[in-house]
Amino acid sequence: MTRGFRSPQRDRRAASWLPPGQYDVGGNWPVLSAEVTPRLTTDDWTLTVDGLVGQPRTWSWDDLHLEERSEYRGDIHCVTTWSKAGTSFGGVSVDVLLAAVEPQDAATHVLASCVTGYTTNLPLSHVVGGQAWVVWTYDGKALTREHGGPLRLLVPHLYFWKSAKWLSRLTLMDHDQPGFWEQRGYHDLGDPWREQRYQGD
Repeated sequence: MTRGFRSPQRDRRAASWLPPGQYDVGGNWPVLSAEVTPRLTTDDWTLTVDGLVGQPRTWSWDDLHLEERSEYRGDIHCVTTWSKAGTSFGGVSVDVLLAAVEPQDAATHVLASCVTGYTTNLPLSHVVGGQAWVVWTYDGKALTREHGGPLRLLVPHLYFWKSAKWLSRLTLMDHDQPGFWEQRGYHDLGDPWREQRYQGD
């Protein structure tokens, strides 16, 4: 576990955009990882969407860039209590990927998996309707390796451990399957506005 999971003591001035218990991290955002940062190239990277779908599909880097692009502009929040206002990420909406694979009616959850073995679980209802993206740019530049490049999941309305770095697979399921941090006591959903940091919150 990196040092970043220990929250620094900073000015926790109230702001209307800040969820309860969060502070404004300002310009830079901390690098937090539970695993060793991998060295990936776009040549050997792929993204697969499978599970309870009609047409499982794997995208190469070039394939993904042919899909309709969109951008998220807004705030992000980490369970370690930092928040960053006015971020800008670019990529493809998860809605676009799901439309291509035809989710089955029985699908209720998504398990996001990464090249490192990291996983995190999400209700399907929280990644559809313009709520989630797969992104490869931050502030108009390529997403850095430390922050999940070449590509990460972005689910900005939930705590940031749900926005899995180095994403390689989204698997649709008919049940909830706890991921890496959820198995270690973190909340299954992770809503910052409800302070859902740990199981039982």
